[in-house]
Amino acid sequence: MAEESGGMPPARQSIIPINIEDEMRGAYIDYSMSVIISRALPDVRDGLKPVHRRVLYGMQELGVNFNKPYKKSARIVGEVLGKYHPHGDGSVYDTMVRMAQDWSLRYTLVDGQGNFGSIDGDMPAAMRYTEARLRRIAEELLADINKDTVDFQPNFDDSLTEPSVLPGKLPNLLVNGSSGIAVGMATNMAPHNLTEVVNGIIAYIDNPEITIPELMKYVTAPDFPTGGIIYGHSGVQEAFLTGRGRIVVRSKAEIVTNANGKDQIVVTEIPYMVNKALMIEKTAALINEKKIEGISDLRDESDREGFRIVYDLKKDAIPNIVLNNLFKFTQLQSSFNVNNVALVKGRPMTLNLKDLIKYYVEHRHEVVVRRTKFELAEAEKRAHILEGYLIALDHLDEVIALIRSSRDPETAKEGLMTRFGLTEIQSKAILDMRLQRLTGLERDKILQEYNEVKALIERLRNILDNESVRMQIIKDELNDLRERYGDERRTLVEHNEDDISYEDMIPNEEMLITISNQGYIKRTSLSEYRTQGRGGVGSRGVSTKDDDFTEHLFVAQAHNYLLIFTDQGKVYWKKVYEIPEGTKTSKGRAIQNLINIEPGDTVRTFINVKNLTDDNYVNNNFVILCTEKGTIKKTSLEAYSRPRQGGITAISIHEGDRLLNASLTNGNNHIIIAKSEGKAVHFNEQDVRPMGRTAAGVRGVTLDSDADKVVGMVCISREDANLLVVSENGFGKRSLIDDYRITRRGGMGVKTLEMTEKTGKLVAIKEVVDDDELMIINRSGITIRIKVSELRVMGRATQGVKLIKLNDDDRISSVEKIQKIDKIDEEPKN
Repeated sequence: MAEESGGMPPARQSIIPINIEDEMRGAYIDYSMSVIISRALPDVRDGLKPVHRRVLYGMQELGVNFNKPYKKSARIVGEVLGKYHPHGDGSVYDTMVRMAQDWSLRYTLVDGQGNFGSIDGDMPAAMRYTEARLRRIAEELLADINKDTVDFQPNFDDSLTEPSVLPGKLPNLLVNGSSGIAVGMATNMAPHNLTEVVNGIIAYIDNPEITIPELMKYVTAPDFPTGGIIYGHSGVQEAFLTGRGRIVVRSKAEIVTNANGKDQIVVTEIPYMVNKALMIEKTAALINEKKIEGISDLRDESDREGFRIVYDLKKDAIPNIVLNNLFKFTQLQSSFNVNNVALVKGRPMTLNLKDLIKYYVEHRHEVVVRRTKFELAEAEKRAHILEGYLIALDHLDEVIALIRSSRDPETAKEGLMTRFGLTEIQSKAILDMRLQRLTGLERDKILQEYNEVKALIERLRNILDNESVRMQIIKDELNDLRERYGDERRTLVEHNEDDISYEDMIPNEEMLITISNQGYIKRTSLSEYRTQGRGGVGSRGVSTKDDDFTEHLFVAQAHNYLLIFTDQGKVYWKKVYEIPEGTKTSKGRAIQNLINIEPGDTVRTFINVKNLTDDNYVNNNFVILCTEKGTIKKTSLEAYSRPRQGGITAISIHEGDRLLNASLTNGNNHIIIAKSEGKAVHFNEQDVRPMGRTAAGVRGVTLDSDADKVVGMVCISREDANLLVVSENGFGKRSLIDDYRITRRGGMGVKTLEMTEKTGKLVAIKEVVDDDELMIINRSGITIRIKVSELRVMGRATQGVKLIKLNDDDRISSVEKIQKIDKIDEEPKN
C-alpha cells in the first residue's frame, strides 16, 4: 500500500545490519577511554581526577576559603553536583571526605569539622551533619585560576564553564599521590614529603640533565601520612627509576619491658591504607588459631593523644621472633605497589620520578607565561587609561568646556577623541571620572600610578623575554611553599640485607660495642670515653640493674660483620651498624631482640669480620674456638660466610662445658690459653688441624683440677706483642711472649701469675703493645681506661701491680684491649 501510494517504505527496511563484535568493540573502547580520562586517572599537571578538581573549584566558587566560616557539607556537595559533577552525591561527598582525612592524604586539602571517619574504617557522618572548607594549601592549587592560566571547558549542560586543569602551584601528584582503577589499567602513586619534592624540583630546574639517582639524593623515598618504616630501599629505587616497584612498609614497633618486668611489643605507627581495627581483629584470630604464638594479650590503646597498639608477650616468648611473625602474618608489614600511571596530554603514561617532575615544571612554566601575559594585558589597559587621564588633566579647561558644550555623552566622547586624539576607551574613562580626581593632589597620584604601571609592564615583558627569569619565579614560589607547608618526614627508611647502596651512606666509623652480663648490647662512639691514669677510680660507664654488669667490650667498624657466638656453640651474624646506638651511660638493648637466640642460651664471645663475600679472604682465614674445659677447634672462615637468621652450629659442646673465646687467625699464629689457677700453655696454631663446623674439637690444655677452668685464649699475631694478665682483685702485668716456652697443645702449661689471696684468681689474658689501651670494667659498672705503656714488663711468675681500685665486695668483670685512638682527652692521674 505504501509503495503504491508513493508513501514511506516499511520501517523494517530502515534497519541496518551491523557486526555485533565490531559494535561492542567500539562501544567498549569509547567507554574505557571515558573512564580513563574522565574518572580514574589523575592529570600529571595538577595530580587531580575530574571529581577532585570539581570539588575544589566548586568550594572556591562557593567561597568556603580557609579564612571563611565552614559551610555544611551538603551545601558544598549540592553546589558541585548541580554545576559540575552530575554523578551522584555519594561520589562527591566521598571525595571531599577523603581529602579531609589526615591518614589518607599526606597534605589534606579540605578542612573538615565533624565526624569524617577514622583509620579503623568507621564511616563519616552524613553530609547534613558535617561542615567543611578549603585548607590554605589547597588554595595553592587554585591560585591565579582567574588570570587565564588554564583552559576552561563547558560543564555537562553547557550552562557554565569549569577548568580542565588547575594551575597547581602545589606539586600535588608527587606530594599526595593518587590511586584508581580504570579499564585495563590502574594507578597507585605514593605520597612524598613536600620539602624533599621541592628540593628535587629545584635541583631539576637548575640542571635539567640531572639523573634519577641524583634526584634521589633530594627525594629519598615516599612519605606516607601514617608514618611507618620503609623496609628496604631497592623497591624505592625501582619505583623511581621505572615508575613501577614494590615498597615494603613496616609498622613502627618497639620492644619494651613494662613495670612488672614483662616484655611488650608497642606499635605506634602502621603502614599506609591499613585498617587498624580489621588488622587487630585478624591478628586476634591468628593468635587463637595458634598460628602466632607467644602473645598473651592484645590491646588497642589509641586515643586523642596518639596511636598505640600493645601486644603483651608470654614469659617464655622471644620478642624478636614474635615481632617477625607479626610482620610475616599480619598487616604490621604490607607492601605498597607503585604504579605511576597518569594522563599526559590526555593519554595514560607510566612515569618515573624525573618524568613527574619534568611535566610539573612544564605545566608551571606555561602557567607563569599565561599569567604574565594576562597581567601584562591588564597593565597595558590600565596604562592606556592613565595616559588618557594625564592628557585630560594637561588640557583640563578645554576638556571641561568640551564636555559642557556637548549635547550628550556620545557627542562628548566623539569630541574628546577628535580634539585630543584619544581612543574610545580613554574618552569613556575620562567621562566616568569623579570630579575629585581633577585636584592637583589626585593628578600626582595618577602620575605615580602611571609610573608604577610602566615599571610593571617592563618587568612583565622581561619575564616573557627571559626563560631563566620564569624559572626563577617557579623556584621562588616553590621555596615559599616549602617555607609555609614543609615539614619533617614521617616515614623512615630502614635497610635490609638486599640494600647495598644504603650501607654506602653509613660512615665506616669505629664504634665501641658493649655487651652486659644479662645480654644488653649497644654501640657507642669512642669519643665518649676519656683516658685515665693507672690506679684511677674510673668513671660511671654503664647504667645497669643492680644484678647486671658489663661483661664484653670491643672496638669494631660500622661495616664489619659481627659473628656472635653463644655458650652452646651457635653463631649468629649482625652488621655493626645494625646494633642500636646508645650513650656511654645507657643500658642498651637486649640482644635476644636482635637475634633469634634459643631459650636458655646466652651470648659468650664474638669476632669482627671485614666481609664474607671475598673468596680470597674467607678461604685464607680461620676461626679458632676455645671452651671453658680446654677444648680447641679450628674452622675455615668460609664455613661461616652464609649468614642465616636463625644462626648455625659453630662447635658441638659437651655437657658441662661452654664456649669461651673465638679468634680470627690467618693459620700461622701462636696460641696461648690461660687457666684460672694461674698457668698458661703456648703452642703453634698449626698443631690444630682445620675441622668442619659441627665438630667438637681437640684438647687444647689440661686442667689442674675440677675447680680449674680456662679464662682466656689469645692468638699472637705481632712479634712486638706482650702478654697481659689480670686477676679478679685488680692486679695485672705484662710479660714477654718469649717467657712462655712453646710446647705442644694439651699440656698443663707454665706459671703466668703468682697467685695469692691478695691477687685472687686469673680472670683475663690479652695480647698488647705499647700503643694499646685497656678498658677495665668491674661488676658494679665502673670503667677505667689506662695506657698499656704505663705498665712495665715483668717476669711471668710475678704478682703484678694494682690496675684499678676496688671495693671489698667488688671484682673485675671484663678487660678489653683498645688500639691507639687519637684525640681522646686525658684526665689527670690520681
